[in-house]
Amino acid sequence: MEFAELIKTPRVDGVVLHRPFMPTVEGTLCLTGHHLILSSRQDNTEELWLLHSNIDSIEKRFVGSVGSIIVKCKDLRVIQLDIPGMEECLNIASSIEALSTLDSVSLMYPFFYRPMFEVIEDGWNSYLPQDAFKELESMTDEWRLSEVNKDFTVCRSYPPLVAVPKNIDDDTLKKVAAFRHGGRFPVLSYYHKKNGMVMMRAGQPLTGTNGRRCKEDEKLINATLRPGKRGYIIDTRTISVAQQAKARGGGFESEGNYPQWRRIHKAIERYNVLQESLIKLVEACNDQSHSMDRWLSKLEASNWQTHIKEILTTACLAAQCIDREGASVLVHGTEGTDSTLQVNSLAQIILDPGCRTIKGFQGLVEREWLQAGHPFQQRCAQSAYSNSKPRQEAPAFLLFLDCVWQVLRQFPCSFEFNESFLVLLFEHAYASQFGTFLGSCAADRARLSLPEKTVSLWSWVNRPQELERLTNPLYEANSLVIWPSVAPQSLLLWEGLFLRWNRSSKCLDEAYDEMVHIIEYNKELQNKVNSLRRQLAQLETEDPLLNRP
Repeated sequence: MEFAELIKTPRVDGVVLHRPFMPTVEGTLCLTGHHLILSSRQDNTEELWLLHSNIDSIEKRFVGSVGSIIVKCKDLRVIQLDIPGMEECLNIASSIEALSTLDSVSLMYPFFYRPMFEVIEDGWNSYLPQDAFKELESMTDEWRLSEVNKDFTVCRSYPPLVAVPKNIDDDTLKKVAAFRHGGRFPVLSYYHKKNGMVMMRAGQPLTGTNGRRCKEDEKLINATLRPGKRGYIIDTRTISVAQQAKARGGGFESEGNYPQWRRIHKAIERYNVLQESLIKLVEACNDQSHSMDRWLSKLEASNWQTHIKEILTTACLAAQCIDREGASVLVHGTEGTDSTLQVNSLAQIILDPGCRTIKGFQGLVEREWLQAGHPFQQRCAQSAYSNSKPRQEAPAFLLFLDCVWQVLRQFPCSFEFNESFLVLLFEHAYASQFGTFLGSCAADRARLSLPEKTVSLWSWVNRPQELERLTNPLYEANSLVIWPSVAPQSLLLWEGLFLRWNRSSKCLDEAYDEMVHIIEYNKELQNKVNSLRRQLAQLETEDPLLNRP
């Protein structure tokens, strides 16, 4: 298919762009295969380059011969284009709708993007499973890296290499995979070096109404327990939902077959409930009524903060089992690709200071989301403005980022990265020139040859100038476990993401610049103090009289 076939009017002059808190811009609107571009001859105006894949929906309005297109984006911004001529407006709108809803992944921009920056570090090779396993090997010899899934036939949503107990062979893993939803047999997610406890993740067991059991599955997860120790199975569904899953062939681990494990049910919502929550939250944030009661009512009705609380509470529980009770943990819901990943990755943020660094967090996203099979292609197909009926869309990854922001806000000195890094990840998960978030699992990325045909987001992020922009100036390495508060009054609306297009950021930007200036000035003074102390010490050694009282 040629993109030109979808572009009825490639260029229109005299188009006026309206954006909140920014001056209107008049210029020329151009449509390409992947971008909507508006450029102006006015001084001091930036060109607008908007990826078609970032467009969630559009609305058309007409006043006389002038048409307006309201463009609502997946990154939550809303812009308006005033286009002279009804026919031109209709043609532009028709082209945008066609180009923003292309089904073929191989036609997306990452396959056409050529970087204008020097790739210092190839992000596709930055966080490979075998490299992470080398670090694990330096701490314990109880695990091995299995290639049982090297051709993706055992579990399509797992990577080719997974960490499993050393005494469990590949034939056993295949039998366990047949007993777990989607073939997602229990694999190592995190090793707590303080006490050797582990966190694993999996899909639900396929026990069904007949109470089917799998001795190989029991053997596998028992192999992770130390002698005399018990473990915890955290099921991210309510007991009633887990019971209902039995009728569909799913289920949960019975205490009779897993006597060394205690099962805990924690309710974390999925799919349509989360998507509806995001839509209501964004609607509340865009409410211009200026009524406090209405605003608070809408915010509460979205239930977004409730979802944040549920996820953080469950992650804290998993971390507590591991760090304070010295017990290993297995986490699963139904598929094991959404709430399971939220809990496992947040528990690691709490437990592991390495995950609170910029590169450590990249590794966490790579391991626990991308390689772990979170279906980004389906979950991020629509954002909060789409008019089409939700299918498998859900802001699971955005909720995770929001939870991380909540912890970052409570522990502002314990994270090497700043809020901008989290916003950047949200934006690129929904629309990007990079191939990192394309596809829904490692099998998809291998089939699409993404490492060969696209550029990794990490290649961009790990350049020195970008790292400097994303670094938290307050950061001081903290080797301790951090325990966030999940009390309702401790959880706030993430204004830096949900309100960033609805208000001017001028005052916040000035405050941030002033904070950076104070920190830099403090460092200068500290260096001067250290220098004067060294000079004084040197003088005291040279002149013994200075030491006399």
